[in-house]
Amino acid sequence: MRLRRLRKSSAIRDLFQETRLSPKDLVLPLFIQEGIDSNVEIDAMPGIFRFSPKTVIQEIEECVNTKICAVILFGLPKKKDSFGRRSYDNKGVVQQTIKSIRDNFGDKIVIITDVCLCQYTSHGHCGIIYGNQIDNDKTIDTLAKTALSHAEAGADIVAPSAMMDGQVRKIRDLLDKNSCTNTLIMGYSAKQASSFFSPFRDAAHSKPGFGDRKTYQMDYSNPREASREIKSDIEEGADVLMIKPALSNLDLIYEAKINTLHPIAAYSVSGEYSMIKAAAMNQWIDEDQAITESLTAIKRAGANIIISYYAKRMAEILNSK
Repeated sequence: MRLRRLRKSSAIRDLFQETRLSPKDLVLPLFIQEGIDSNVEIDAMPGIFRFSPKTVIQEIEECVNTKICAVILFGLPKKKDSFGRRSYDNKGVVQQTIKSIRDNFGDKIVIITDVCLCQYTSHGHCGIIYGNQIDNDKTIDTLAKTALSHAEAGADIVAPSAMMDGQVRKIRDLLDKNSCTNTLIMGYSAKQASSFFSPFRDAAHSKPGFGDRKTYQMDYSNPREASREIKSDIEEGADVLMIKPALSNLDLIYEAKINTLHPIAAYSVSGEYSMIKAAAMNQWIDEDQAITESLTAIKRAGANIIISYYAKRMAEILNSK
């Protein structure tokens, strides 16, 4: 047996390539900030920007041109309060941006929205606080109102990320009661309490004012618990399951792929982006090769959808071949 026969030329390697990435696999995260007129680069994520609702249209035009067919929106409001009320304001930054994208692109782009409170609360936690504790049930009421406001503005998929118990069912029930039965739910089904989220907190102005998020985000040591979270989202009505972060949870992506029939999304998070970017800026690695290898690994593990800050660059690489 000589396995090198399968590698002897570029054409033969292409013929027998087992895992193939496509721009259509990719979703680009976008930060939309209220009250700015020009793009603001994020210190912890060089090359990634906060956009205004107007300037983001050009970015999405570039996505469409590279054959990326989906974006996920994160809103940064001008004003915050302890209850995150701006999250479900019909005139809020995400709601207005959804309408603008729909007006400009119709159905050319899939609009996914993050449904959480951390960007909207003055304390930076993902839920409503009473007595220094996150009130799960009051929080999911607010998450459901937020998801409904996104759906009514024109979002295709709402993605609850707060890791509150019962959030998917609460959202599904409210959507269905308000004639939004065709709006999909992508659950952040196994979202770890991860150090790889740190650059995002700079990007989204969402660092907790006290404590941490370990009472609601998962312990990354517990794969069986992750399976229970995934099962719970399925039972509550999620249409798509997400694993986050991606690279440190390839085993969970694989397990979800073989044990469920749902589409699997994986979020290659801010820390994954920043590590590659920092190493590339120091000329320690080839950036394009590192992007391609890491996103291929996520696809190989079983992800149907990959959310990545490198989505646009990856699409450009693929389109150039």
